[in-house]
Amino acid sequence: MENKSTVYVLVLAGLSDLPSLQFPLFLVFLLIYLITLTGNLLILLLIFTDSHLHTPMYFFLGTLACLDMSLSSVTVPRMLFDLLTKRRVISVPACITQIYFFLFFCTSEMAVLAVMSYDRYIAICRPLHYMQIMTWNVCVQFVSIILVFGAVHSLVHAVFLTKLTFCNPNDLQSFFCDLPQLLEASCSDTFLNILLIFLLGILFAVCLLGVTFYPYIIIIAAVLKIPSKHTRSKAFSTCSSHLTVVFIFYTTASFNYVRSNMNDHHTEDKVASVFYAILTPFLNPLIYSLRNQELKSSIKRALKRLEIRTGQKKLQ
Repeated sequence: MENKSTVYVLVLAGLSDLPSLQFPLFLVFLLIYLITLTGNLLILLLIFTDSHLHTPMYFFLGTLACLDMSLSSVTVPRMLFDLLTKRRVISVPACITQIYFFLFFCTSEMAVLAVMSYDRYIAICRPLHYMQIMTWNVCVQFVSIILVFGAVHSLVHAVFLTKLTFCNPNDLQSFFCDLPQLLEASCSDTFLNILLIFLLGILFAVCLLGVTFYPYIIIIAAVLKIPSKHTRSKAFSTCSSHLTVVFIFYTTASFNYVRSNMNDHHTEDKVASVFYAILTPFLNPLIYSLRNQELKSSIKRALKRLEIRTGQKKLQ
């Protein structure tokens, strides 16, 4: 057997090796990150300040906004630092820590999307019992269970990652520490880790995907029976924005986690990683604000209040 020395530092391959692209990429992703934070913070501010949005649906949307900001903050600041300094070096413990929090926020976001689907099912198919079923206690319990579920799921992966060893060459074919690429960089047996990805993926991701999409079969059937064209259009608008978010998140994440263990097409994997790690948190507030009439109305009310206060200050 070839002697290989154990290393405790990994080198991230980054998005591009071209020096001329480093600063433009830094500016692009800095802008995306700032818009992600601003958009999600705006949604949270509107939900907190506007009494019209104090409903279970917007409680879950606010939770999603917090998860989006957290998910983006796990990967983007480190990537921006690497683009600016061109270091791309990360210790193995720091890498595993990043994977833990990334998986935690990813899993929690998937579960929140599933709960939002159930919430829309109750709102559209059982509107008279909506407030009796979706009480504030139930909403808090849902979010609490989601966070515990996400923490346990990511902890299982993190514990098994600590058993791995890493040898030269130690390049990590990604711009952040992601599970498939870390396994690929390891020189020890990763069979159990890959088995965990598929078993937990089938058990949790597929179940959550089923819970997310199944209610929409019933919802679509119920919406088509609504006589009011305006109400039908409003229901479809809310549902379509939710389904758009789910589709982008699941397809790109599945592409990376399944494909990465089967071939060496690192460029495609990086593109998929950019979508579900960076662009999904960026697109969520845009999709929900542009396609949600209540949020648009809330923004208009907030601007009117600001205009009135500005006018009163000028008079004083």
